[in-house]
Amino acid sequence: MLRGGVKLSWLPILTVLALLGPVLAGLAGTIAPALGWLPGAGQARLSLDAFHALLDWPGFMDAARLSVVTGIGATVLSLALVTLICAGWAGTPAFRWLEKLLSPLLAVPHAAAAFGIAFLIAPSGWIVRAMSPWLTGWDQPPDLLIVQDPYGFALMAGLVAKEVPFLLLMTLAALGQADAPRSLAVARALGYRRVSGWLKAVFPRVYAQIRLPVYVVLAYSMSVVDVAVILGPNTPPTLSVQITRWMSDPDLAFRLQAAAGALVQLALVLGAMAFWRLGEFAVGWLARRWVRTGHRGAADPLAQGVGLFAAVAAASAIILGLLGLAIWSFAGFWSFPNLLPDGFTMRSWDRHIPGMLAAMWETFVLAAAATSIALVLVIGCLEAEHRYGFRPSNRAVWLLYLPLIVPQIAFLPGLQTLLLVSGADMGRWPVVAAHLVFVLPYVFLSLADPFRAWEPRFGTIGAALGAGPDRVLWRIRLPMLIAPVLTAFAVGFAVSVGQYLPTLLVGGGRVVTLTTEAVALAAGGDRRAIGVYGLAQTLASFLPFAMALLIPALLWRNRMGMRDA
Repeated sequence: MLRGGVKLSWLPILTVLALLGPVLAGLAGTIAPALGWLPGAGQARLSLDAFHALLDWPGFMDAARLSVVTGIGATVLSLALVTLICAGWAGTPAFRWLEKLLSPLLAVPHAAAAFGIAFLIAPSGWIVRAMSPWLTGWDQPPDLLIVQDPYGFALMAGLVAKEVPFLLLMTLAALGQADAPRSLAVARALGYRRVSGWLKAVFPRVYAQIRLPVYVVLAYSMSVVDVAVILGPNTPPTLSVQITRWMSDPDLAFRLQAAAGALVQLALVLGAMAFWRLGEFAVGWLARRWVRTGHRGAADPLAQGVGLFAAVAAASAIILGLLGLAIWSFAGFWSFPNLLPDGFTMRSWDRHIPGMLAAMWETFVLAAAATSIALVLVIGCLEAEHRYGFRPSNRAVWLLYLPLIVPQIAFLPGLQTLLLVSGADMGRWPVVAAHLVFVLPYVFLSLADPFRAWEPRFGTIGAALGAGPDRVLWRIRLPMLIAPVLTAFAVGFAVSVGQYLPTLLVGGGRVVTLTTEAVALAAGGDRRAIGVYGLAQTLASFLPFAMALLIPALLWRNRMGMRDA
């Protein structure tokens, strides 16, 4: 598929189309109904009635406020905690231990992590059980609204627990290009303590490289649906959740109101990014004044302690949450305040496995198809870059991040509307195309650095022995890069497994995956069923990572140098 110079040169163009085509088409499909044009609902006259209906909805201001406050709050907390973790602990044994946990933590789907955190912090969750009755005196769960609280604190906690590992991974990649060890050594030689020296000498260069990932976190946190359904408030919900409800309403007239809401959500995200950008200038001005004071960092021990606590808390929340899902899936009778169930049983698995098999198969087919296509496009782009001397510009990086920065809820409703209006099938393959939009950037980011770092002299030796460029790629380069290729595939697979909104909207409710089933169970409150589906969803994400470790070890078991690579 990558043979032939002409075909290879077209792959970057196909990749851009795969990334931007659905986004632009979806935005067009959102703008038209928002302005009153939806022939399927008997609306063919341009007007602003949809926006008037949106503003007349009693929960609009609260929903918009929730989206903005929880999104900005989660982003600020995530960035602050990642900064303290890196400033206080980068290069230490504790930090290396945390690095080993990053891949498993990132592989956990957002919905599964949200369910696990809900099981931890609920009034009858593990945290309260561990303190009852010996500390709290409670023999029954307290009447407290913790999960789905009206202020969105639980939602922010769930988002922070998942976004800290993501931002930490992006920061680790940036640290290698920021010459952090030498910069910190110079700062320490000038008398600065570890945290203050890192913040003054390293952080400005690191932040310049992670600005786009921070914007991704901001856009995602403001417009997330599945985590907001599980942990966020209900009366009213966040704006993105309400838009999803309108899109699922059998009355097509609500689609106009949903489209207007989607554009408002997009405007809120863009406004928040502009506000964030202004905040960068303000923080930069304050930071320069702080640097000029020459303070060496009297509060460093406290900052290091907060950073360590944040790292342990984020990792523990996800790990203990997954353990809670596993226990609930096998739990028999479990009364409060017992820390563990009275017994374990396979009854929940026996009840749900027959109905789960179809969703599991659909999950694997969608993830395998979307990730395989993404992998072919990414390898083609990187090989074309190598052969023809292409150099990615800042504009290309923005194109790569654009589908992650534009809120899903802003263009996926429009994509669904276009499919309905055109009479196109709303089955598996449109969902694959929608998943590809979000899978492709992560596959590219995972594979680009190892692919570019490959030693070109191996290719020169192959060419000297008579191998053409295609043969060098297939017989030398890709076999040597099998570990990063499989890791990139595992990352893309996990991203696809966790996709909720693209599957729900583009699939039109006809495509059922483990994620859509798990989120649907949130309304029922059956913890054993949620545990079964949440654990199955997590195992589906972990499986490709296990294969990415196992396959290279088997292939290169007789080649120690390749195993070490």
